[in-house]
Amino acid sequence: MSEQRTNATIENDPIALAAIEPIKSGMMVGLGTGLMADRATRLLAQIVKRDKLDIRCVATSLATHRLGSELGLRLVPFADVDRVDYLFDGASEVDHQLRMLKGHHGAITRQRLIADVSERCVYLTTEDRVSERLGSRALLTVVVIPFGSASVRSHLRNLGLSGVLRRDFDGKVFETEGGGVVFDMTFPDRDPKELADELDHVTGVVDHGIFLNEADEVLVECKGGEVRRIIALES
Repeated sequence: MSEQRTNATIENDPIALAAIEPIKSGMMVGLGTGLMADRATRLLAQIVKRDKLDIRCVATSLATHRLGSELGLRLVPFADVDRVDYLFDGASEVDHQLRMLKGHHGAITRQRLIADVSERCVYLTTEDRVSERLGSRALLTVVVIPFGSASVRSHLRNLGLSGVLRRDFDGKVFETEGGGVVFDMTFPDRDPKELADELDHVTGVVDHGIFLNEADEVLVECKGGEVRRIIALES
């Protein structure tokens, strides 16, 4: 089903409502990036105004910061924040162990930084993005510094990764908010943790879209509009 909703129907958006339901006055809230997270941000703004909630927010991307500000939410610089009570965000793909692929919007590092200091992280996706094997439904995003893109790409090939340099609709090389360039790569049939560890040690790789332990819960939007929850098992 389409992720895009109008303001007129956003109040009847079950997954957005489920995403913001835990938010209370006094919280520091992380606002996610992408179409599904935007739906939750829009509904949150309505609820904050209606119920006069006192919350502060940090944004996982510049686009989300602009949206939150336009909606009247109180945005604060993440540089001044060392703890977030609650984060909602989107996911490109999720497996049944709550491991995720992210990166479609080029804000991976900010998303990971905010998730790392969040007490609870909830992610939104659709049922067609829930998979048995991570990488079977989405590409792996790898962000590299432009200076070494050719040599880094060669190293990535040695890891069994192949893909293309991301470009925008005008054919220009896509740049992340931090000035990195993005390779969208086919995810090999490998253990996600092993691959993530290897990518973490490639000089020139700024970040990648493998999120292994961030999710406490995933909200899944089903075709009929109902919401299914996948909750992390206690270790």
